[in-house]
Amino acid sequence: MTLAAPDPRRWFALAVVGAAFFMTILDVSIVNVALPSIGTHLHFSAENLQWVVTAYALAYGGFLLLGGRAADLLGRRRVFMSGVALFSLASLLCGLATTDSVLIGARALQGLGAAIISPAALSIVSTTFSEGAERNKALGIWGALGGSGGATGAFLGGFLTKYAGWEWIFFVNVPVGAAVFALAPRFVRESRLERARRRYDPLGAVAITGALALLVYTVSRAPFVGWGALRTIVLLVASGVLALAFVAVEGRVREPLVPFRIFRVRTVTGANVVGFLLGATIFSSFFVLTLYVQDVLRYSALEAGVTFFVTGVTVVLAAGTAQALVTRVGVKPILASGLALLLGAMIWYSQIPVDGSFGPNLLPGYLMVGAGIAFAYVPVTIAALAGVEQDEAGLASGMINTAQQMGGAVGVALASTVFVTHIGRGPVTPQLLTDGYALSFWLLAGFAAAALLATLTLVRREELVAVPAVAPTGG
Repeated sequence: MTLAAPDPRRWFALAVVGAAFFMTILDVSIVNVALPSIGTHLHFSAENLQWVVTAYALAYGGFLLLGGRAADLLGRRRVFMSGVALFSLASLLCGLATTDSVLIGARALQGLGAAIISPAALSIVSTTFSEGAERNKALGIWGALGGSGGATGAFLGGFLTKYAGWEWIFFVNVPVGAAVFALAPRFVRESRLERARRRYDPLGAVAITGALALLVYTVSRAPFVGWGALRTIVLLVASGVLALAFVAVEGRVREPLVPFRIFRVRTVTGANVVGFLLGATIFSSFFVLTLYVQDVLRYSALEAGVTFFVTGVTVVLAAGTAQALVTRVGVKPILASGLALLLGAMIWYSQIPVDGSFGPNLLPGYLMVGAGIAFAYVPVTIAALAGVEQDEAGLASGMINTAQQMGGAVGVALASTVFVTHIGRGPVTPQLLTDGYALSFWLLAGFAAAALLATLTLVRREELVAVPAVAPTGG
């Protein structure tokens, strides 16, 4: 291996790709508080409204691995820019939508753009910064962006919906995307996997994308049709069959989409397990809290968004400390401490009262979640790239993003099932709603505890030793 001279534009490159990545995370949650307005203006049925969220998650989670592989083979900057263009165009279409079907279709396109952007952007970071203290600092910033995106999305969605209209939660992406697209050629160096022949493993891509998309679809619908319904069972079995087909294909093709040798690094495996459970905890907690503060405490969309701003600010403030501590004491103890904070927050939320108020009942949990996100997202991202060769950077990036998105989708579906099942036991009252949401937080506490256990058992200190980086191609 040859060491590359540090790219003098590397911090500008981080700002460019980080802005695009932040948009993709923002759009996971920015629509939540705007859903009532969207439903009213576009005449959504109660059953179809959730597809504004689900269509994005389906495409985002289903195509991440393929997006990561394409970035490695076609060029990370090129693929990143194509994703930004698609995401920006889809955002414009979302804002201009006049029917429910057009908005759902445009949201799916947005998700596809996000699935292209996210792994390409993270692999650009991993190939631009040499492994060690400087990459840890860059990934600390990255973790702050990812961790605060959900909370910031809730705040920004409430603000824009109240003062500009729901369309602007989508329009706001267009000028940001245009600026990123214009600046990327200037600051982002091109890099790719240099091979005489480029194989894309289309059968593997179809199998795993189909399996993931079908899984997300099934778990998103299960709370409405029932987990024990024949339809749910058949679709889950079909998803499992496609996953097994993917494993069979990957064992036979010369250039697999996911070379299983990457899982020999147990820390990479552990990071993806933790990433799945982390996504389930974080995304679900935002979802359940949004329902609690609006349905029980009767907060407006803007007021609900403002409360989450506390978490977003805490993430940003804590991320620098998390990065410095990771460099000083290592990934594993910081990751474990972050997950312990999230576990404490979920237990705190499980005690929510029907007549709660922000200061005594919500603020401590918001602060713990903000610090926990920073102390968990930064090291889990580092662990997911530990010891990974640069020709598999896009793959590793796609895997950790896939794990987090799949975790979020499954977690929200399970949390929904818990409180919907509880609410179905009697007349809907604030107390019944509160009890249902409290049960959901106990489920999320279980996710956080499982993530902490996975960290302690699967993440290895010896596999987190820095390795030299390969120089990216010029561009």
